[in-house]
Amino acid sequence: MTKSAQKPAICDYEGSSYRSDFWVGKGREYEDRVERIALRKLLPPTGERLVEIGAGFGRLAELYNGYRQVFLVDYAKSQLRQAQEALGGDRRFVFVAADLYRQPFSAGYFDTVVTVRVLHHVQDLTAAFTEIARVLNSKGTYVFEYANKRHLRAIMRYVLGRGRPGENPFSPEPYEFVPLNFDFHPSFLAECLGVAGLEIETELSVSLFRLGILKRYLGAGPLASLDGLLQGVTAQLRLTPSQFVRSQRRHANRYEEAGREGFVCPRCTYNALDERGDGVYCSSCGSLWPVKDGIYDFRVRD
Repeated sequence: MTKSAQKPAICDYEGSSYRSDFWVGKGREYEDRVERIALRKLLPPTGERLVEIGAGFGRLAELYNGYRQVFLVDYAKSQLRQAQEALGGDRRFVFVAADLYRQPFSAGYFDTVVTVRVLHHVQDLTAAFTEIARVLNSKGTYVFEYANKRHLRAIMRYVLGRGRPGENPFSPEPYEFVPLNFDFHPSFLAECLGVAGLEIETELSVSLFRLGILKRYLGAGPLASLDGLLQGVTAQLRLTPSQFVRSQRRHANRYEEAGREGFVCPRCTYNALDERGDGVYCSSCGSLWPVKDGIYDFRVRD
């Protein structure tokens, strides 16, 4: 396992029409339904504080009703604005533009962390998992989805000699099929998770019927119901294109400090920031992190 010597690249959806181009009316109702089924099975139903990293336009936000406070984090402010519009001013939600690798939160701040359709854009899994483990409290839960490199269709392509260039579903290293789009082998992902001090508790195999012909002729509803029944049964086979995982901390969070909760400076990690009308000020390094139209902007540009 290697770690990037340079700062990992970030996949930025700023200004994109991701919601309309990928989800609305694009034949992905089945995928949306099965992902919701999986999350409902894996998420702790209630808690004090949850963060979804890579929340985009807030597609899954309604699943977090059992939490007192919900942070929706994305690098793209344009995505967060769409989430604001959809959620209609619900005060439980806090909108934060930030880098996955440098989260602006104190150690142990969250009961639950969620990433869905995010890890396939992550260049350095170990660094990402380490940062997620830092903001997760000692009894916290991390629920995530990843694109599975060794899914059934990839295996069939490989065996028949019709695989994509460089695609080998049995090799452990990540497969980058286009820039910043990765499929991960389950063993590689588990290794990175372990380095970060997290361990897998439960897995689900999701999107077993992700085939256009099945979705067209059988319909999203029946397929999603059948998928939901099979998610746990087929989990250990790990043959679906999407795997959902519930993981927990292996040990207590050694960074967690009682009474030190809230935002921290992502540039210098100072944890006593001053929230003003125009933003959040760090007296340690002099950084001013702006707040505009209800969105905190903690993106580090250097």
